[in-house]
Formats: sequence, C-alpha cells, structure tokens
Amino acid sequence: MPRKWKSWKKRTPEFKERALKRMQEETDLVRLAKELSVSVRTVYRWKEIHLLGRAKPAREPKPPEKKLEEEIQRLKQSLANRTLEVDFFKGALQRVKARRQRNTTTGGAASTTKSGE
Repeated sequence: MPRKWKSWKKRTPEFKERALKRMQEETDLVRLAKELSVSVRTVYRWKEIHLLGRAKPAREPKPPEKKLEEEIQRLKQSLANRTLEVDFFKGALQRVKARRQRNTTTGGAASTTKSGE
C-alpha cells in the first residue's frame, strides 16, 4: 500500500531523505515521482546527486563586461555590413547617372550613315 507522501512538505531535507530511502527500494522512479508529487526529472536529479554522487557544476553567469563586449562585436559587424551596402548602392547610382548622361546628350554625330551615301 503506497504511503501518503503528498502530505509532507515538498523539498525539505526530511522529505528528500525519505524520498532517497524510497529510491533505493523502488525500481519504478516514474511511479515514485507521482507518489511524491514531484517531476520525474527532479527524482532523477536527486538520484544523480545523492545516490550516485554526481553533481553537475553550476553554470557561472557571464559577467556584464563579457555581455557588453559581445554586443559591441555584434554592432560592429552590423555597421560593417551597412557600410558595404551603402558603398554598393553609391557605386550603382553613379553608374546609372553616367549611363543616363550618355543617353541624353543631343547634337552628337549619328552612329549610322544615311543610306545611299
């Protein structure tokens, strides 16, 4: 007959201790997690840490300076891309203007001669 684990306060040291004892006896950790009203992931994490002695090192947060340096690098790259785009469009505009000037000049010699001459 299953015990009334839900009446205990979750995650107190006593709760974890009793849960760990049950983990040593129990083979179905999914069912145990349901009885304890905790997630299966939590049960496996407790097992890893307490019974198997494996603890994942806590991930250290990035210092604010590192985040700012990454943001600066991202912005520099974005600025370089925009500069290349501006240079490209300036060159294209100059070519279009030059082509228009050549096509709009009047009074020049005809490129073909009249027939019969």
